[in-house]
Amino acid sequence: MVKPTVKFRIVISIFSILCAVAPAPGSATPALKTAKPSRYYLPGVQASKIVTVTRTGNAAAEVTLLTEAVAVKESAPAATISHFGEVYSYSPSLIAVHREEPTMITFWNLQPDDDHDFALLDRKSQVLMYVDVPPLKKTSYIFTFHQEGLFDFKCLQHQPEMSGQIIVLPAIARAR
Repeated sequence: MVKPTVKFRIVISIFSILCAVAPAPGSATPALKTAKPSRYYLPGVQASKIVTVTRTGNAAAEVTLLTEAVAVKESAPAATISHFGEVYSYSPSLIAVHREEPTMITFWNLQPDDDHDFALLDRKSQVLMYVDVPPLKKTSYIFTFHQEGLFDFKCLQHQPEMSGQIIVLPAIARAR
């Protein structure tokens, strides 16, 4: 049996400590906020005070969020790919919704061979929800924001470029 070296034991110890203190999905610390969560999930009890997200329901508005290949190995200059790697974006990168107005957001991944994801972050950059955006698929969710403000979203696999913001405006006054 080979004895582990001191360096190897230190690396294993650091890894063990990091695993022990790693937050559960949806409760990342600021230092770990951009780490890819281990599974997909919709907002939990606490996050639902900020936004509720469902797969079905009636929406008052609708937005389609496309994935776009900005620079990919199949079509971009080799120098661009070697310097930056593949680059993707969400389009539009700014979405405006009203508080308490159910809005369907349809994610449309146009790439045949690239997975994407969607992470919605709160004002403290904590992940509120994390969903898969599979290749050549349309996936819809109905978002109802309960707080006004600016919320970031991003693909955790392709950041910082593949990101954007949702601005939540005041609720619309309805005539009685």
